Amino acid sequence: MENFLIVGLGNPGKEYYATRHNAGWLALDYIAEQLKVKIKKIKFKATYAETVYAGKKLILLKPQTYMNASGEAVMAAADYYHISPENILVIHDDISLPSNKLRIRKKGSAGGHNGLKNIIYLLRSENFPRIKIGVADRKDQSDLKDWVLGTFTKEEQRGLLENFDDIYKAALLICEGKIEEAMAQYNKEKPPAEQ
Repeated sequence: MENFLIVGLGNPGKEYYATRHNAGWLALDYIAEQLKVKIKKIKFKATYAETVYAGKKLILLKPQTYMNASGEAVMAAADYYHISPENILVIHDDISLPSNKLRIRKKGSAGGHNGLKNIIYLLRSENFPRIKIGVADRKDQSDLKDWVLGTFTKEEQRGLLENFDDIYKAALLICEGKIEEAMAQYNKEKPPAEQ
């Protein structure tokens, strides 16, 4: 049976749980709920759950390192289950994407995201799919760190909840090897208007 790893990025600790930087964790919790599993096993410097979908074993992983060391958990799980980067889906917040917009990519750079930087460094590959959750609507010039570690506004929370089902459906399509279909259906980033 082929193995597929779905990673939600975030920071451990109650004080971080509902912050913008934990959008990936929150989305993974929703996916686990839909798949009727609980992410509570402990290994790989992470909490995780296993289930089967479409003939594949899915490992849902929440690194328990801080964001900057997310790759340690991803690498440990990937080594243990013999999973290549192409079968690792990472779900994370994206500061360059408007709030509550989704962007699905087959691969790419870290784009300044420290969790992705560490994963790319340890996997020695950028060739893994990701679902990016926009958190970019800073109304003021607040410090970037303060912004991503801040809690969602009520409006952002509503948008995030509305997106969870799309993230779940997109993740399953990607696990099935249908990333083009997932991108066509669920990329919610509107291109900027031409000048």
